[in-house]
This record gives sequence, structure tokens and C-alpha cells, in this order.
Amino acid sequence: MIKIDLVTGFLGSGKTTFIKLYAKYLIQKGYKIGIIENDYGAVNVDMMLLQDALDNQCDLEMISGGSDKQTHQRRLKTKLIAMGMLGYDRIIIEPSGIYDVDEFFDTLYEEPLNNWYEVGNVITIIDAKLDYHLSKQSQYIFASEIASAGKIVLSKTQDVSKEKVNHLLNYINQSLKAIQCHRQITDEFIDKNWNDFTEDDYELILTSGYIPENYQKLSFNDIYSTLYFMNMNINQDQLYNVLKNIFEDNECGKIFRIKGFIHKGNEEWLEVNATKKEISMKPIHQGQEVIIVIGENLVKDKIEEYINERRK
Repeated sequence: MIKIDLVTGFLGSGKTTFIKLYAKYLIQKGYKIGIIENDYGAVNVDMMLLQDALDNQCDLEMISGGSDKQTHQRRLKTKLIAMGMLGYDRIIIEPSGIYDVDEFFDTLYEEPLNNWYEVGNVITIIDAKLDYHLSKQSQYIFASEIASAGKIVLSKTQDVSKEKVNHLLNYINQSLKAIQCHRQITDEFIDKNWNDFTEDDYELILTSGYIPENYQKLSFNDIYSTLYFMNMNINQDQLYNVLKNIFEDNECGKIFRIKGFIHKGNEEWLEVNATKKEISMKPIHQGQEVIIVIGENLVKDKIEEYINERRK
């Protein structure tokens, strides 16, 4: 049977960067792999980043859109059926940072998928610099994505102290208690700079499996939204100032992440990846002129004020 790994984690945790490294390791071991970018957005920036990094070494597929969970789940099932006879050893799924992990398990338990696929690993990525001021809904999603993880991988640990990691571990366990999950995280995480990963580290992840856990399922109003800004024709310094202003203005809403690409000229592109704590713009071989804002209760008119101010 084909094993499927789910790489989950809250918005901006670093899932795509991790998948680049994990996929390269699997390819070096001789695995034939496929990657499914399972997102709700019409423009999938993360898939473009993986295409740039992995080139033709593995197959990349995308699922986007879906007005409800059932539609989204049906599209994932259809995609997996289409991939079932293509000889993969392993498939990696990267969902949105706002994702119900039960959807993953429910899909794989359906026929005919349960005859072709089995759950390999549930890997949860957590930003070591996580902002602890999450709403009740976001904390619920954060915890639910951790509950079944076979391995938790911390990102950006090179930028934080051991004390900060211990505070994060306490917050993780408090969040699990808040959703009435009996699991408490002790040593099920990797706290290491990803650039220093060894084969032993990857093997721990590859064989981590998952832990079936029960927790209180909560229902919330949909407070999350995504805004797309196309063809902005903006330079690096201008965009930096726009993003800084948007993050600092609470009237824009609770913004978790801004990502996308800008065109530098000729055939040069910059990958944009920003949180309130860090704005990164790095060269990339290809892109699409789009900036995507993701967060809670976004105020489109207010955000557009900053965009339009730059255009004057």
C-alpha cells in the first residue's frame, strides 16, 4: 500500500520549507513521491515554491477551492484516486495552515482509498517563535493539529533560547488541555536547526507514525479570510514599508502571514514571506505577481488603503 504523510502546522509555521528538505531526503533514498498541495486558495504560492526547489524530481499536484469541507474532501479523494495507479512509494500532503486533521483520516478510510493507501506519518511543524496571543479558535486549531502528530518538528529554533522552547512546550500542553486532549508532549519533538539535520533525524521523522487521540470538537464561526492582490508593480523597499504598516495596524485585522512574489525586472523574482516578527524577501527563479494576506477578521478596505497609498 502507498503511505501518505500529512505535514500540518498553523499558519506560517514553515511547512513548505520542511517539505522541501523532507522530499529531497526521500528522493535520495530512491522513493518515488508525489506531493499534494491541499489549499483553499485559488493561487497556490507554496506549490510554486516547491516547483522551484524540487524541479522535476517528484510530481506536484494541487487541490484548491471548495466552498465547504465536503467539497474540499471530495476533491482530495478524487485526486488520490487519480494518483493511485502511478506507482508512488509515498505521497506527502501539505494542507492549509487552518485545517481539520479529521478530514485527512476520514478521507483515507473511505473506499476505494482504504484499499490503496495507509497513513504513514502525521508531522506537525511549529514555529519556535510562535505568537502566544491566539484567539480561542486559532488555539483550538493549533492544538488539534498537534494532537495526532507522531513527530513535532520545531522551526526557527536557531533564533530562540532554550528557555523560549520550554515556554513553547508549556503553551503546547496548555493548548492540548484546553481542547480536553489527554496527551501531553514530552520528548515527541525535534528541537534542532534544520540545516543540521542528519540521516538519523530524518529517519526519526520517517518512522514516527501517528497517535490516535480524542479531544473536544468545537464549532466556530468562520473568522479566517484570505485577500489577494495581483499585479501590484511594487519594488522591494515599497513593499517592505506596506507590509510593516499593515502588520502594525490592528484595524487591518489579526494578520498571521503575508506571502507571494514580486517581479524585480527582467526574469528576476523575489519570494515574499512575512509575519509580524519577520519580513523576508529572497530571490527565486520563478513566480507570479501576487501578494496574499491571511488572517482573522481581515478588514479589506483598511488593508487596501495601504496598498493604494503606495500607488499614489
